[in-house]
Amino acid sequence: MHLRAEALILAIRHHGEHGAIARALTAEHGLQAGYVRGGRSSRIRPILQPANRVIGEWRARTDDQLASLSVELVTSRAPLYAEPLPALALDWVTTLTAAALPEAQPYPRLYAALDGTIAAVESAPAARGWALALARYELLVLAELGYGLERETLPPALASGVAPEWPEILEALGITGEALAAQILVERRAVTLDARARLVDRLKRAVA
Repeated sequence: MHLRAEALILAIRHHGEHGAIARALTAEHGLQAGYVRGGRSSRIRPILQPANRVIGEWRARTDDQLASLSVELVTSRAPLYAEPLPALALDWVTTLTAAALPEAQPYPRLYAALDGTIAAVESAPAARGWALALARYELLVLAELGYGLERETLPPALASGVAPEWPEILEALGITGEALAAQILVERRAVTLDARARLVDRLKRAVA
């Protein structure tokens, strides 16, 4: 197996003394995992920051072997992790994507939407500029995995293109959060939803 593609880093875990296993989302090949030699080094660790855009190259002798992965940085989102709310937002969308998607199945719409959501967090001066984009990304995750919500049950913030006020945004996040917990994150609910709970709590305190 040999694959070279642009990807968004989703999750990292240490492996061995110096390496790391990275999970990343590609547009055409879905979620791909790979072992990064020296992934814990000061040179490579910043490249493996979740939400970074990279060029990844995966190589494996067989399809069932964990591939070795080399990465080249395209876009760093490291500055966003210095801001509490953007950091929580990026932590959540990458955690959700890594937990929800099966490996090696393409979801090009989700790749484009995740990239757009990260870009919204990056470019908006305040959380109101990206909070609805995040809720709509959650809605798309549900739909792509076969758990789409009926349009008539959605609040106006999700059903229309009208820029909503904060109460409508928080209502939208409440609805998508309940659906994710009930339909997709059942087995990993406690750990995964902690990241979301921290984000929503911080958003509520920011607009109180």
